[in-house]
Amino acid sequence: MEGRSTMLDSRVRERCCSSFSKQAFMTTLDARLLSLELGSAVIEVPFNDKFTQQHGFLHGGVVTSVLDSACGYAALTTMELDSGVLTVELKINLIKPAAGSLFQAHGKVVRAGRTLIVCTGEVCAEGDERNVIAVMQATMMAVRERAGIKD
Repeated sequence: MEGRSTMLDSRVRERCCSSFSKQAFMTTLDARLLSLELGSAVIEVPFNDKFTQQHGFLHGGVVTSVLDSACGYAALTTMELDSGVLTVELKINLIKPAAGSLFQAHGKVVRAGRTLIVCTGEVCAEGDERNVIAVMQATMMAVRERAGIKD
């Protein structure tokens, strides 16, 4: 996304916010879309002991889901208004236990092609210091002219 303005068209912003509000899973997690720019998105999720694994850390499935959504919304900011995106591949490294009270998933577009959008992202645990706990590389697919998939 180098060399391009990061200013986001208001229609794209409204579309992403509307789409995010329809995600029941993100609502269940109390996640919120914190910021959007062209080619990037940040989603924040608070710690909730209902979503922990056996050692009391936020479950890796939650970390993965929130980061996947951040990458997906970063990709969606680069798409035409009548197109949607779906994840077709992702790779995540959970590099530290998800300990903390608040987590931020930062998704960023590396390259937006006509059909495939390659993204990268990281999740940071906020607390006494900023800790990167997970990194992801994901590929999103632009979906056009399919009923029910445009946001």
